[in-house]
Amino acid sequence: MMTCYSCVISRLDRSEPKRGPVRLWHILQELSPKVHIIKIKFTSGVGNANTEPSIYSPMKFTVLYLLSLFAACLTQAAEKPNIILFITDDQSPIAGCYGNKVIKTPNLDALAAEGTTFTEAFATTASCSASRSVILTGIQNHANGQFGHTHDYHHFTTYKTMAALSLPLQLAHHGYRTATIGKYHVAPESVYHFENYLRSSFHKAVGMANGCESFISEESDKPFFLYFATHDPHRSGGVDKTSPLTLKANLFGNLADKKHHKGVNEVFYDPNEVVVPEFLPDTPECREEIAQYYQSCSRVDQGLGRLIEILKKHGKWDNTIIIFSADHGMAFPGAKTTVYEAGLRVPFVVRDPKQKNKGVVNNALISHVDITPTILDMAGGYDVAKQAPKTLLKYKPTEKFENQGHPAKKYQGRSWYGLLGTEESDGWDHIMASHTFHEIQMYYPMRVYRDRKYKLIWNIAHGLPYPFASDLWIASSWQAQYQQGKDAKYGNRTVDSYINRPEFELFDIQKDPAEANNLASDPAFAKVLEEYKEKLKKVQRETRDPWRLKWSYE
Repeated sequence: MMTCYSCVISRLDRSEPKRGPVRLWHILQELSPKVHIIKIKFTSGVGNANTEPSIYSPMKFTVLYLLSLFAACLTQAAEKPNIILFITDDQSPIAGCYGNKVIKTPNLDALAAEGTTFTEAFATTASCSASRSVILTGIQNHANGQFGHTHDYHHFTTYKTMAALSLPLQLAHHGYRTATIGKYHVAPESVYHFENYLRSSFHKAVGMANGCESFISEESDKPFFLYFATHDPHRSGGVDKTSPLTLKANLFGNLADKKHHKGVNEVFYDPNEVVVPEFLPDTPECREEIAQYYQSCSRVDQGLGRLIEILKKHGKWDNTIIIFSADHGMAFPGAKTTVYEAGLRVPFVVRDPKQKNKGVVNNALISHVDITPTILDMAGGYDVAKQAPKTLLKYKPTEKFENQGHPAKKYQGRSWYGLLGTEESDGWDHIMASHTFHEIQMYYPMRVYRDRKYKLIWNIAHGLPYPFASDLWIASSWQAQYQQGKDAKYGNRTVDSYINRPEFELFDIQKDPAEANNLASDPAFAKVLEEYKEKLKKVQRETRDPWRLKWSYE
C-alpha cells in the first residue's frame, strides 16, 4: 500500500547550516519512488513541489518533515523480504518440475509452480567447499582462494579480503538477522560469519527445518536470511547389504532395511523404473545406486515441505523469498568433481511472493557466482551499475605477513533478480567454470567457457590420469565397469577415455548435449577451437585466474 505524506518547509534562519536540507532532500528522493509518495509544500515562496531546495535559500524542515523521513526509512525496512537460500548437497536437476516422471518431489514442484524455474543453471565447480565459497562471495574459487575442501588435512581457506563482499556479512550490515543450519564447509569464519548457528535434533532436512522454527518465528523488526544447507543427497558410508549384487549400492544417507528416518515418510524406488542419464552406464549396479539417490532426494523434498509449513504457520510465507539449488551435480563418476554438464548443472527454483507471473520457465544461463549479488539486490544492498555492494565492508588483518588475498571491490557475478517472473534471457548467454582441487590429493585444474552453441574444456593437467574422490572410486556404478577393463563402456565414454583426457574438449552443446563427440581434434573446427580459447582466456583475465599463466609456458 502506498502512503502519502505531506510536509511543510519553512524558511531557515541564516545561521542554520545550509547543506542539511539538500542532503535530506536527496535521501528522500531516493526513498520515495520505492516506498511512498511525498508531497512537499513550500511556505517560503521559494521553489515548488518539483524543484530541489537551493543551498542559497536555506529552509527549515518542520518536525513533520523529519517524522515523514523517519517513517519512510521504517517503511522501507519493513518491506524488505525474508530470504532463504536452500542448498542441497550433490543434487542434479532431477525432479518433477524438470521433467522426471519417476522421482517424487511434490514440494519443489509446487515451489516451481509459484515461482521461476531456471533450466540453464550451473555451479562454477563440482566440488563442495569450493562451490559454497562462490555461492557466498560472488567470486570464482580461483580468485577467492578456496581451491578445494576446507576440512581435515585438505585445509583450503578463503582469502580474508573476501569479507568485504561476503553475503552473510553484507546482509547483516543491511539490517538482516542471519542464520545457518546444516553443512557449512567453508573457512574462515571471519569471512562467513552468521549471527546464529542453528542446530537440529536430528540430521536430516525435516529435522533441520524444525531446528529453524524458533529463528523464523522470532519477533523482530528485522527481516531474516537463512542459509539452509542439507547433507543429503550426498553419498554416505553404508551400502545396501540386502542387494543380491556383489557390488552393492551406496545408501546415500538412507537407513538400511528400508527403515524410515525420524519425521520422514521415506519414498522407496524400484531400480528397474529409474531413469538412467546418458553419462551413466545402464547396469544393475548403477540402477540400484540411482534408486538410493532418488530416495535421498525425496527426503530432502520433505524437508523443504516442512520448512514451508513453518513459514506459513508463523505468517512469514507471504514475505519470504526461497531460492532452491544445490552446490553441484549428483555424486556419481561423470558428474561430481568433473566440469561435464552432469557435474555443473543444478536445480534452480526461485519463489518470490511478489512475483505476479507464476510457473515461469527461464533459460538464461546463470551460475552460482550470481547468487550473492542477486540476494544482495533483493535486500537493497546491491549497486547494479558497479556490479558491487553499495557498501564495501572493512576487514581487519589479523596476523603479520599473512596473505590476506587481493582486495575485491566488485562481484564477478551479477544479479538476475530482474529475470524473475519473466522468460527474458538476453545478455545471459555464457558461463565460466573453474575446478582445481576437490580433495587435496586430487590436483586436476580444468577451466570451461560455455555458451549456447559450444563448450570448451581446458584440461590443464591433461598429462595426468584423472583423479577420483575416494567415495566415487569405490562406487559400485563405477567399479562394475572399471573391473571389466579400459575398453568397457561407462555411459557415452570408455573407462580409459574417462581417466585419460586430452588437453582440450570441444562440444557442440546444441547438437551434442551429452558431450559424446569431442571436436577439438577435428580440422573442420580448428577455427572454432581457437575462437573459444580466446574467449576462455578473456574470462580468466577478468576473474584473476592464476592458471591463465599456463597459456604462456608448459
